[in-house]
Amino acid sequence: MPDELFRATHSHNSAPNSDIVGHLPHFYPHIGAGHKGIKPLMCKRNVVYDLLPLASLSILRRITMLERYKTVYRGNVGEIVEKKSRFIATVRLVESEEEALQFIEEMRKKYWNATHNCFAYVIGERRELVRCSDDGEPSGTAGKPMLDVLLGEELYNTAVVVTRYFGGTLLGTGGLVRAYSKAVQEGLAQSEIIEKQYGSILEIGTDYQGLGKIQYIIGEKKLPILESEYTDKVTMKILLPAAETERFVAELTEGTNGRAQIEEKEKLYYAVLNGKVLMGDDLRPEEVNL
Repeated sequence: MPDELFRATHSHNSAPNSDIVGHLPHFYPHIGAGHKGIKPLMCKRNVVYDLLPLASLSILRRITMLERYKTVYRGNVGEIVEKKSRFIATVRLVESEEEALQFIEEMRKKYWNATHNCFAYVIGERRELVRCSDDGEPSGTAGKPMLDVLLGEELYNTAVVVTRYFGGTLLGTGGLVRAYSKAVQEGLAQSEIIEKQYGSILEIGTDYQGLGKIQYIIGEKKLPILESEYTDKVTMKILLPAAETERFVAELTEGTNGRAQIEEKEKLYYAVLNGKVLMGDDLRPEEVNL
């Protein structure tokens, strides 16, 4: 079959429902910051591609932790309609390829009678795993545009499945790209997105004479106090971005004339949502029944 007359022949998509009569290949020079020179393969029918070479993974794992990154807190569903075709985007937080594949299979079972269930996902704190699928749509018209939205929004550990119910009108290459992109954007708009920050939990001990200065510095920087205990002395645990720890400790030491005892207890990712600090299991709530 010549490339310029490509027609999708996926089992869910009969020939009359194909949306393309002419296909022009195009290229994407690179995806994501820090990976220049890597030319990703486009998603093609019934094929899933890795967009990063395996040889890069061992190097990426040695890179220091990201200071911050955006991800899904609670996924949701968004839907658009284009010329009577329904495009239903389901967004979910995934932290491994196994979770992503389970999610995709779940959507395929839920929408078993759909014309297509296309997907894209980005996994890893360095986007080590980036994949997409057109699921029978013409090459480059579904999975790749979906992936472009995730990357453009700078999201990590995020998967999206866009389910299409064909409405009887062909959309053409440009129409499909716009529809799948718009569907993902709508799905993200209905989801809760957070920014995870790499931080440090510090335990601070002081006498009451130094308490006022410590409270002033913490308040000025608007740092959350996780715990506090008042006995013959004051002990509190605070959370702050890891990159600011050294400077904060120096400022606190100077401000209390060395009376404050400061100990780093833990490094971890955290986020703030609606004024609430999220850590550990709180960063991964139970998914709503979509």
